[in-house]
Amino acid sequence: MPLKTLLSGYRQRAETALQRWLPTEETVPGHLHAAMRYASLDGGKRIRPVLVYATGTALGVPLEQLDGSACAVEFIHAYSLVHDDLPAMDDDDLRRGKPTCHKAYDEATAILTGDALQSLAFEVLATDPAMVADPACRLAIIRELARASGSRGMAGGQAIDTAAEGKRLSLEQLQAMHRYKTGALLRASVRLGALSSPATGEEQRRQLDRYAEAIGLAFQIRDDILDVEADTETLGKPQGSDQARDKPTYTSLLGLDGAKAKAQELHEEAMQALQGFGKEADPLRWISAYIVERAN
Repeated sequence: MPLKTLLSGYRQRAETALQRWLPTEETVPGHLHAAMRYASLDGGKRIRPVLVYATGTALGVPLEQLDGSACAVEFIHAYSLVHDDLPAMDDDDLRRGKPTCHKAYDEATAILTGDALQSLAFEVLATDPAMVADPACRLAIIRELARASGSRGMAGGQAIDTAAEGKRLSLEQLQAMHRYKTGALLRASVRLGALSSPATGEEQRRQLDRYAEAIGLAFQIRDDILDVEADTETLGKPQGSDQARDKPTYTSLLGLDGAKAKAQELHEEAMQALQGFGKEADPLRWISAYIVERAN
């Protein structure tokens, strides 16, 4: 199956599942539920749900058992974007080609939207009847997403990123920051897919972890490259915003060509990590290539 077809199928499946879990606008409080749907639906690359599906499928997990984890990780991602865009954080007006949540609604609603999406993610993991039946595996999935979202993961990375504005970081410091900010949730997406298969061995999980570590950094490097090369219309968010805020980036540290070379190096590391897998892991290989070549 071509990558484009595969990605489209996974994205559509995630979109349908997200719609099913999100409260309708007719449910009180309708204004908040409208904002939650606005922030979550009809946009984005859905790379995190795609990774959940691709990893689980490589390990023989039926797609219906992966829907809950795919939705949960996307709800966490959507909440993080809503909060990142707020005036107290990155103060952005555009996200996924449309006004950010606090612009379309208001700041208070945007804060509550992020809070509610985060809560919904864990409600899904706790209650989805189609997920893995083993209670220990379900608990491990909940623990993994909680850790990846918190101070030792995504939220911690954002705190480090905010404190680093206007400062010069070494490559090691920059990579450490993005292992938290961007990499943690991407790694969690792969881990959630793997944890949905209780029969998966420790060595396979270590290989998948090395893969996820590599693509997590590659994803951020490609974001930094696009912030320089792409335009606002293609990105769906303001181009050059990192440079405008004097944020440390891979392009500022390594140069454009150096950043591209580093992304390619990480793609090759991801391919090596999957050497123990057969053709069933080809979608993961294709996703790694897509990450370093994507246009938005």
